[in-house]
Amino acid sequence: QVQLVESGGGLVQAGDSLRLSCAASGGTFSGYLTGWFRQAPGKEREFVAAISGSTYYADSVKGRFTISRDNAKNTVYLQMNSLKPEDTAVYYCARRRTMGWGTPSSIAAYDYWGQGTQVTISS
Repeated sequence: QVQLVESGGGLVQAGDSLRLSCAASGGTFSGYLTGWFRQAPGKEREFVAAISGSTYYADSVKGRFTISRDNAKNTVYLQMNSLKPEDTAVYYCARRRTMGWGTPSSIAAYDYWGQGTQVTISS
């Protein structure tokens, strides 16, 4: 069973940066679609970024966030720059169970989820 653990969240000011990490145990990220999603209070969980052979981003974060993967460390990162108050949410890491194609922005494409890490941006 693959387990994902996110870390790196916190409280920062608008314009600051944060880097989230997602570490996997019981499996690897290499070759599997892996994504970051977020959920703000009272809102549905939404796609942020994903990585497989390519990278994919929500329009709201394009140019500010970067997803990357370190296979040696079995960790996926989300570098978040120029943070805005509307980026405040719990951020979740997710991985697809199989190596087959999945729509990167679709929650249904992912089978394994972490517990989430809180990111709070003050204005």
